[in-house]
Amino acid sequence: MRLADASGLIFGRRRGALAVVRWIAVLALAVAAFASPGFASPVSLLTLLTEISWVGLVAVGMTFITIGGNIMSFCLGATIASSSAVFISLLDWGVAPAFAATMLYGGLVQGAQGVVIGYFRANPIIVSMAGLALIVGTANVLTGGTGVFAEGEAYRALKGKIGPLPIEFWFFLASVAAGQVLLSLTRFGREVYMVGSNLRAAEAAGIRTARVTALCYAFAGATASIAGVLIAARYGESHLDLDIGIDYQAIAGILVGGTAIEGGSGSVMRSFAGVVVIAVISSLLIFHGFSTAVQALVVGVAVLGVVMLQAVGRER
Repeated sequence: MRLADASGLIFGRRRGALAVVRWIAVLALAVAAFASPGFASPVSLLTLLTEISWVGLVAVGMTFITIGGNIMSFCLGATIASSSAVFISLLDWGVAPAFAATMLYGGLVQGAQGVVIGYFRANPIIVSMAGLALIVGTANVLTGGTGVFAEGEAYRALKGKIGPLPIEFWFFLASVAAGQVLLSLTRFGREVYMVGSNLRAAEAAGIRTARVTALCYAFAGATASIAGVLIAARYGESHLDLDIGIDYQAIAGILVGGTAIEGGSGSVMRSFAGVVVIAVISSLLIFHGFSTAVQALVVGVAVLGVVMLQAVGRER
């Protein structure tokens, strides 16, 4: 047998073994979840689906950033918080115009970061940290560091259930469908994968890489702003610490779902699965009385394990 054939065979077996490990982990998690008293109660499941939806909306947009080769954004949580304040402030326009304007706000705020990263080749982590400081600082100046509270009842149309599922989950499913269609069936989606796989090769192929990067960030901002609107509608208020940690959970879900941290590989459906896994893990820990610190530790270990599995799977 030639060395290349042997290497390919070993690689294939390794990938198969890793797939088996993933399925065993998922089945074990499902058994643990439904064996926990109260986990499958209607109230518990509705709460879980709502939490999944908020995190998932962030993860859908962040998936584009990660596949496009820019790792992640640390300011999508701040975008959610500021978007919720924008939505509440614009409710005098009506719910639909306020919703549309808030999505435009989120797209512009994140798209501006994508422009800096794409056109000036700035470090995406540094840019997202700067964006976080700018968003939080500006929001604190405009609000005086206090919360923003909704008036009237119109916004309540965005909370509750449609059928057996919370409204938030329907928005999440719609964003998953839209994101997957964009990635799988459009020229833009193919360009995102090419830019994330090899930036220089994408440029040589005539792809406007800076434009692709900016659009990835704009899409992420738009989906994050939807989460902000839905959170504002759920609570009737907005303040900057309302969504602490939601972007961290989204990043964890993306990585657990199998999207490659170096870019060029992954999908929105994988992120969907990863977000569900992270949410179930967190819920189980809450059910069993573990602290927030322990939850963060367990999620961190899970993410580290998945990243290590990805690294093993790529070795040839």
